[in-house]
Amino acid sequence: MPAPAPSELAFIRFVSVENMMKLVHSIGVETVLKDLARYIEDDFRRWEKFDKTPRVASHSAEGVIELMPTSDGEDYGFKYVNGHPKNTKEGLQTVTAFGLLARVDTGYPELLTEMTLLTALRTAATSAMAASHLAPKGARVMAMIGNGAQSEFQALAMRAICGIDTLRLYDIDRAATEKAVGNLKGLGFDLVPCATPEEAIEGAQIITTCTADKQYATILTDNMVGAGQHINAIGGDCPGKTELHKDILTRSDVFVEYPPQTRIEGEIQQMPEDFSVTEMWQVITGAAPGRVNDRQITLFDGVGFAIEDFSALRYLRDRLKDHPFYQELDIIADPDDPRDLFGMLERSKQH
Repeated sequence: MPAPAPSELAFIRFVSVENMMKLVHSIGVETVLKDLARYIEDDFRRWEKFDKTPRVASHSAEGVIELMPTSDGEDYGFKYVNGHPKNTKEGLQTVTAFGLLARVDTGYPELLTEMTLLTALRTAATSAMAASHLAPKGARVMAMIGNGAQSEFQALAMRAICGIDTLRLYDIDRAATEKAVGNLKGLGFDLVPCATPEEAIEGAQIITTCTADKQYATILTDNMVGAGQHINAIGGDCPGKTELHKDILTRSDVFVEYPPQTRIEGEIQQMPEDFSVTEMWQVITGAAPGRVNDRQITLFDGVGFAIEDFSALRYLRDRLKDHPFYQELDIIADPDDPRDLFGMLERSKQH
């Protein structure tokens, strides 16, 4: 006789990379980015309901491996993610990730998914969501310094949510800029490849820095940033990795996701512990101002936070109600008698 089939309780939904790509194409990438931004903003509005902790990180000379957990009391989510800048030289991704969403009342997982693509999408959605509150009104031109795996997602999110239509692109690796131009050509952008960072920021209302090197770097110096600009600094994601000269931070109003984590991993790791920052959830709820005048320099020091991943997992779970892009995984042992796990194992060899 064949072994007994697992019960319905044994299965959870699993989204592979292939199915994630099918889902994004089915919905449309810019629609997904706008939807994710809305989910993230909604969760930031209920910020105080969440368990919050800096991500649990294991650092090495080559990179970092992290767990990013959070819960709103009803659902629990976590993401496993790495960051290894050297990987591209070996034909590997700098960032890979997967995530899980579970019910708090039973502890049973509901969803397991790839999150390499989903993280790229939610990172861009978070940047654009922040820029919608902080960038100058009517911004159309963005400088993109760092043209790696995140750059196209940033471009599409900034257009979908903020109305950006001109991109000035620079990367120390010219092949990366050529890659980005090739991918974005024909998508309705005015694309301007640039030879230097200084050229890239000319006329830009938004400056995005998203380089990958795991080191203290000065991608932007103080004299490169002018009044009224918004800086979307998303390359910093671990201790010892920065992109901006600290004098820029002194001149800017700095906005962050979760200060205890950003002070470890973000641009503000260069600054004293009492350096003043504003949390994005406060801006979104109206508890603190965002952009207040045309000459203000705003800086989003974005390192990524678990609540954003939680929002992305919620969004994915909701979309799977209407789309078939998942598999059922038999991942939970479900004996007839919850106390008889060994009996289930023994009976399985009789079939």
